[in-house]
Amino acid sequence: MNDWREWRVTAVLTVVTLVVSVLLILTGDIPVAAIEAGFIPGRIGGAVPVDHVFLVPDWLTPLTATLIHGGWAHVALNLVMLVFCGQQVERALGPLAVLVLYGVGAYLAAAGQWAFDPASPMPMIGASGAISAIIAAYALLYGERRARRMGPVSANLVHAAWLAAAWIGIQLLIDLAGMGGVAVAIGAHIGGFVAGLLLTRPLLIWRYRGA
Repeated sequence: MNDWREWRVTAVLTVVTLVVSVLLILTGDIPVAAIEAGFIPGRIGGAVPVDHVFLVPDWLTPLTATLIHGGWAHVALNLVMLVFCGQQVERALGPLAVLVLYGVGAYLAAAGQWAFDPASPMPMIGASGAISAIIAAYALLYGERRARRMGPVSANLVHAAWLAAAWIGIQLLIDLAGMGGVAVAIGAHIGGFVAGLLLTRPLLIWRYRGA
């Protein structure tokens, strides 16, 4: 592995998420944190009446939700994917791009989860939606197979469309399978991945605009 400074933003995101998640797991405060700082679709637009003043405002919960995980396996899987894909994406696009991907990914993940069930009172927690944006960028940047142009549609756009279709299909299959009763934020995974597909090429062009 090369110098960690080449992927310092990924490293910071990983450490901060790990520290907060581990503290919440060890203290047993995950249920409280999920309610107070998780993203609850029903809070948006008042679909779920609330008589409680939340510690974190609605607009910030897509980001704070990424710091909360339901258990050891949840945080471990997410952070392994973040480190594996994030360091490669950061080397290609730069640190600022990773922040943009992660932040926008978190918000589009929340939007995707809201679209699936806008009245849901269940909090969405975990960084998988934001990390899905990093995974999408990694797939676009390092995928070996390239699609062919389809008429007026460029090969890059066709490639992105195939990746989106494959990812959405996988998420829907996971939803149908039920994952043994474990709640999976399918809408968040799709929303975050779409964010990555939309942002990767503009961020790549921006970084090398002077080349």
